Amino acid sequence: MLDYETLRVLWWLLLGLVLIGFAVMDGFDLGVAILLPWVARDDTERRIVINSIGPVWDGNQVWLILGGGAAFAAWPPLYATAFSGFYVALFLVLAALILRPVGFDFRNKVDDVRWRRVWDTALFTAGFVPTLVFGVAFGNLLQGVPFHFDDELRVTYTGDFLLHLLNPFALLTGLLSLAMLIMHGAVYLIIKTEGAIEARARRALAFGAPLTAVLFSVCGLWIAFGIDGYVVVEGAARDAASNPLAKAVVREPGAWLANYRGQPWMLIAPALGYVGAAGAYLLVRAGRPGLAFVGSAASVFGIVSTAGLSMFPFLMPSSTDPRSSLTVWDSSSSQLTLFIMLIASVVVLPIVASYTVFVYRVLRGKITSHDIAERGPSLY
Repeated sequence: MLDYETLRVLWWLLLGLVLIGFAVMDGFDLGVAILLPWVARDDTERRIVINSIGPVWDGNQVWLILGGGAAFAAWPPLYATAFSGFYVALFLVLAALILRPVGFDFRNKVDDVRWRRVWDTALFTAGFVPTLVFGVAFGNLLQGVPFHFDDELRVTYTGDFLLHLLNPFALLTGLLSLAMLIMHGAVYLIIKTEGAIEARARRALAFGAPLTAVLFSVCGLWIAFGIDGYVVVEGAARDAASNPLAKAVVREPGAWLANYRGQPWMLIAPALGYVGAAGAYLLVRAGRPGLAFVGSAASVFGIVSTAGLSMFPFLMPSSTDPRSSLTVWDSSSSQLTLFIMLIASVVVLPIVASYTVFVYRVLRGKITSHDIAERGPSLY
C-alpha cells in the first residue's frame, strides 16, 4: 500500500484533474449556451447551436458528478463544509443545471415562438448561472471562507450569500469564468457550425480571448497585492490522522505566490492561461479550429490549475478561524479508503475517457441547416 502522504497528494491531483475535466468538457457547452442569444438569430440557427451540444452535454456533466463523488469520498470535511457554506450558491447551480435537460427536451414539443423563446432563455440561464457561480466560488476560496470547527469538529458557517459570497473579488473571478467559457464555447461553435453562426462565433472569440487574458491579469495582481494568503506555521503532519484543528495557520500578504517562488516550474500553469487564449485566437485566424480548441482547453486548464497550485496545500481556508482551514494533510479519508478508491479510479477514469473520445469521434462534423431540414424530428 502507498504511504499516506503520497495517497493524499495523488487524490489532490485526481480531484484537480476531475474539476479541470469538468471545466474543459462541460465548459464549452456552458459557453455555447451563454452565446445562444447572440450567435443565433432565427429558429433554424438556434436549433443548429442547440444541436451542436445536444448529444454531448449530459456526458460532459459526468465530470461534475465525478468531482462531487471524489470530494465526498476522499475529502469528507471539505464536502460537508463546502455544501454547508455554499448551500445557496450550489442550490442555484443545481436549479440552473436542471433547466438544461428540461430545455432540450421541451423546446420543440410545441411549435410556438413564445414557447421556444422561454426554453431558449432557460438554456441560456443554465449556462450563465453555473459559470458565474463556479467562478465566484473560486474567488471566495482564495480569500477564505467564514467557517470554523468546534472542539468536536462540528462545522459552523458564519457568512451570508450577499455580503460574503458576492464580494468584489469573487465577482471579478466570476467574470473571468464567464469570459473563459465564452472563449471556449466560441471555438467549439466555429468547429461545429458554418456561415453566419460561425462568423458570429469568431467575433465572440475575438471578444472572449483577450478579455480572458485581461481579467486573468487583474485577478493575479489583486491576489499579489490585495489578498492575504494562508501559511501553516505549526503542526499538520503529512501522515497523521485527519484533524483540521491540529495545526496553526497565519495569514500573510503574498502567501499565495510562495509556491511559485519555491517551485518555478509551477509558472507553466499561468503561462498556459495566456498562451492558450492567444493560441486559440491566432489558430482560428489561421484556419486551424481543431488546434484552436486545444488552445482554449489549455487556457482553461492553466487558469483553473493556477488557483489550485497557488493554494496548495490548502483546500478551503477559513477567514474567521485560520486554524480550521482544510488542507491536503488534515481533511482526507483514511489511508485504506484512499488506496481502495485509487484502484477504482485507475479502472474507471480510462473507461470514461475512452468513451468520451469514441462519442466525439462518432459525432464529428458540422451541424448545418440541411441537417435540421432533413432530420428535423430527430433533432432538438
